[in-house]
Amino acid sequence: MTFKEPITIAITGASGFQYGWRLLQVLLQKQHQVYLMVSKAAYVVASVEADIKLPGQAAKLEQALTEEFGAAPGQLRVFGKEDWMSPVASGSGSPARMVVCPCSTGTLSAVATGASNNLIERAADVVLKERKQLILVPRESPYSTVQLENMLKLSQMGVTIMPASPGFYHKPASVEQMIDFIVARILNHLGIDQDLTPAWGRASSTPGDDES
Repeated sequence: MTFKEPITIAITGASGFQYGWRLLQVLLQKQHQVYLMVSKAAYVVASVEADIKLPGQAAKLEQALTEEFGAAPGQLRVFGKEDWMSPVASGSGSPARMVVCPCSTGTLSAVATGASNNLIERAADVVLKERKQLILVPRESPYSTVQLENMLKLSQMGVTIMPASPGFYHKPASVEQMIDFIVARILNHLGIDQDLTPAWGRASSTPGDDES
């Protein structure tokens, strides 16, 4: 089976596991091949926030998520934190687009300084050095001066910093719709058509409708 262009997804240990989970689901539904990495801390967050117990081994996680989302064989590839032979570890094999969602401030710092201590950090470093597209979705409040400086530094490198700050103009009626708002914005920046959330001005009712 032929898949659409591969996209690298990393889920790290910031609060907001559900954003990455939903993004993964939507990309697979849209027939993209996905290269996935999940940090150790993200396993903890998944359990606490979503009551999801993820298999610890990459191969077992790949099988479980393939079944969970009804993905085609080979569509989803999961890599461990030290799988240095994976495509994402090299500029010659890395996809042109990568999203870290959610992005912990520790990962943010590591990417800003080129630490490359694990595969997630290395994959992001590869995307930067190859001048490809990197989107980071931090979820923290408030931000420290150091964190803001790291965001500015990365933004100046061409990285898209997209905090998980859902809007309300579409009048969300559920947490799921708030999650979809962020996922929709990520898809917009990836250049992928989406119908999760209407664009501003296209909603059924917009601010000002009740004004005379």
